[in-house]
Amino acid sequence: MTTPTGPVLELSDVSKDYRGLRPLRIAGLTVQAGEHIAIIGLDQTTAEVFVNLVTGATLPDRGEVRLFGRPTSAITDSADWLAVVDRFGIVSPRAVLLESLTVVQNLAMPFTLDIEPPAEDIRRRAVALAERAGLDAACFDRPVGELGPAGLVRIRLGRALALDPAVILLEHPTAEISPEASLELAAQCRTVSAATIALTADAAFAEAVAERCLTLDPATGRLAQRTGWFSRLLRR
Repeated sequence: MTTPTGPVLELSDVSKDYRGLRPLRIAGLTVQAGEHIAIIGLDQTTAEVFVNLVTGATLPDRGEVRLFGRPTSAITDSADWLAVVDRFGIVSPRAVLLESLTVVQNLAMPFTLDIEPPAEDIRRRAVALAERAGLDAACFDRPVGELGPAGLVRIRLGRALALDPAVILLEHPTAEISPEASLELAAQCRTVSAATIALTADAAFAEAVAERCLTLDPATGRLAQRTGWFSRLLRR
């Protein structure tokens, strides 16, 4: 996939009512190609609303979302939308994993449904994804159901990387893992060349994974730069 130049995502004066306490508001956000950012202040429900907005699955009630320089309101039909979605990789607990199948079989599924067993070339591609996601080789042929939460997050990361996306979206990836595993995941995510947007309540993860760590004021939609001790330490 061609590497985009310029902003991959721009939100301007966006508001979306989702029947919550207040609408999701984003006053302004610009994400450059290859940039890693984190946003603190979206719970799991609003994170899903945000993902739907930025992938063009839903339109804002007010304001504009632009993907790769094009407004999401210009998406014309399902084929057009699927071409847009293919440029995103989404790491979300909503992404279904088949627990009775192995790690390699789950990671082969973006390429083929013929996975019992996958052909050798497909297996090589799936193993490469597992390695990019930081999974240990000892788990490649184990059923997914035998892995703990940290392993499941990494499988979802591998799946998100499968189609070489321009943008990776992380929905509360550390909600069920230990602080140590959270920082290890952050280090792995920083090796990803795609633009990365982490939506999280985990401040230590946010500071470790992102070049820009932002905190959302839900009342105004303003995103304020956050600089914590961990991010300062990483940049010395």
